[in-house]
Amino acid sequence: MGAHLSAFVGAWLAIAFVGPLVVWLVKRDEDPFVAEHAKEALNFNLTFLIALVVSVILMFVLIGFVLIAIVAIAWIILTIVAAVKANNGEHYRYPMTIRFIS
Repeated sequence: MGAHLSAFVGAWLAIAFVGPLVVWLVKRDEDPFVAEHAKEALNFNLTFLIALVVSVILMFVLIGFVLIAIVAIAWIILTIVAAVKANNGEHYRYPMTIRFIS
């Protein structure tokens, strides 16, 4: 759960991937369940960062303003859902995520 929620801390600086990265690096050999969720959170936050950059670029043609709002709302909702699933001991895979780390 900490891997998912730690993204909220770095989100204000567009470095939401740092928290999950730290959790994954520290816990990947100790607990497979935590490592799985940390990888999933890391992949999702890297994908979110790419979507954010694309949204900012598309602001020059005005569609980016709508897109950035949609991406931000989806990020908040999906992060909370993943944290709740992890807290309940369930496996969770974020939808539409590029798997950078498998």
